[in-house]
Amino acid sequence: MDQKLWEQMKNQPLLKRISAQEEVVWINEDLENAKTALQKLDITMEDMEDAQARLARFAPFIQKCFPETQPQNGLIESPLTEIENMKKQLEKEYNISIAGRIFLKQDSHLAISGSVKARGGIYEVLKHAEDLALEHGKVKKTDDYSIFASDEMKKFFSQFKIQVGSTGNLGMSIGIMSAALGFHVIVHMSADAKQWKKDLLRQRGAVVIEYDDDYSKAVEQGRKESDADPNSYFVDDENSITLFLGYAVAAKRLQTQFEQKSIVVDENHPLFVYIPCGVGGAPGGITFGLKQLFGDNVHVFFVETTPAPCMLLGMASGMQNKVCVQDFGLSGQTHADGLAVGRPSGFVGGVMTHLLSGEMTLQDKRIYDFMRDIVNSENIFLEPSACACFMGIVDCFKTEEMKQYIKNHHLENKMQQAIHIPWATGGSLVPENIRQEYMKTYL
Repeated sequence: MDQKLWEQMKNQPLLKRISAQEEVVWINEDLENAKTALQKLDITMEDMEDAQARLARFAPFIQKCFPETQPQNGLIESPLTEIENMKKQLEKEYNISIAGRIFLKQDSHLAISGSVKARGGIYEVLKHAEDLALEHGKVKKTDDYSIFASDEMKKFFSQFKIQVGSTGNLGMSIGIMSAALGFHVIVHMSADAKQWKKDLLRQRGAVVIEYDDDYSKAVEQGRKESDADPNSYFVDDENSITLFLGYAVAAKRLQTQFEQKSIVVDENHPLFVYIPCGVGGAPGGITFGLKQLFGDNVHVFFVETTPAPCMLLGMASGMQNKVCVQDFGLSGQTHADGLAVGRPSGFVGGVMTHLLSGEMTLQDKRIYDFMRDIVNSENIFLEPSACACFMGIVDCFKTEEMKQYIKNHHLENKMQQAIHIPWATGGSLVPENIRQEYMKTYL
């Protein structure tokens, strides 16, 4: 550990606790008024609306290639489900009283690739396909985009490569959609990636390159190989604004679901959202979108595991992607494969500086306990890394840090009207034999 970090750790007890793999709650002291914070950014509501319009253009193609999206007319969207039984289970298990209602955002059940990455990953592939088709005169924006499913377009796209580095779920989204369009797709997967995800990608026509190293190395090598090939496009989970905007569209969709369920979010009805975090792209994009729509009435928290809290370390130390978990003596190896990232996205950390309310961490063993709880109480299966989100609710009503946060934001008398959304990031594609294995895992 270098001298600067050592000095920081001596002066910042929180960093010492993180380094000791303790579960912590960190409240972001740099959180600002949403309007002020958003004005400082280069990305805007218009960018988000442009992404939404592009997904609408591609709906006929998506519907044609992926029949499971037909009920939603080619829209890739997930259910918002009230989980009253899980609420009672958490109250009983953790001896807390939860004020307000809990709705599970089931990105675990998004069509095509069964995870939150279906938002950003699929969107970036579609945008790249549109850019290429427009550039080569293959399509006009006014055309019926079901043309993208034609053999002629597949032949055209087969000249091009798409590459990505992934711990699993992003690779699945990129791989499945790229292959459907006809691209030659290569997924560089870190040692943490599950075998079943690699197998599924290969079945769908992707080339999978495996690494004995962590996520950062897979990304680094993938980027290097892609940059050397003029016909190759690299999806950069650490720095991609396109990916980020694909995730941000989730907020618009959530707003529509709130309207359908007569859920109000305003000064007297606060919204709390808890999102599992790896490199930061998906939770960052969602947070950006939510802040655009709900401003200071939404409070977003990221959740990471104690061996791999890269975004928390980047933000709490103020050093963003200049630090990695190994600098603090942590392994970065976690059972939550989607969160097994050693270094955060500097781009996302910068955007989150004045928008994110805070972070929580949890030990690996809890993700399996929460997973069993949601199966037993609601009959909903989530992959273990997705279950990190429930720690947010527990900490909200159990920890002094969160009680103080609620007091500082003058929310004490409004919590009975609060809506809590644990954001379930993946799970529906997990094979049955692996599910059974997870259910029997105790750490």
